[in-house]
Amino acid sequence: MNQEDIINKLPYSKPFLFVDNLIEISENGVLGNYTFKKNEFFYEGHFKENPITPGVILTETMAQIGLVCLGIFLLKDEISTQEIKPHVALTSNNIDFYLPILPNEAVTVTSEKVYFRFNKLKCNVKMTNSKNELVCRGTISGMIILK
Repeated sequence: MNQEDIINKLPYSKPFLFVDNLIEISENGVLGNYTFKKNEFFYEGHFKENPITPGVILTETMAQIGLVCLGIFLLKDEISTQEIKPHVALTSNNIDFYLPILPNEAVTVTSEKVYFRFNKLKCNVKMTNSKNELVCRGTISGMIILK
């Protein structure tokens, strides 16, 4: 399963898809990126005259790249042999934020698997900006459900 296959299996679409590219993926983690375009739907009302990316959107981006893409990769044998689509239920997250992300900024998400058992995936995730500065980091857990 290549990066395009994984992205196509994601249960999201625009305007709520926050994955541009998967740089590398393995049994132990994933590295991917996304650029927040200046016309994203959430900028219009998030801090008038000074738009920044909401923390919940940064968390969602880390979850999509760092948890869901990795989960699809880990379940590739089950997913690719059948017409099964993955569904995701976020079970917990604990994220610390350090820097804002502005419109037109690119971010990179790095995720390392902590464990994957009984279709529950827990990952340590971090997001950096284009200057390789730490934007946020923490843990995200979720259930990958195949239907």
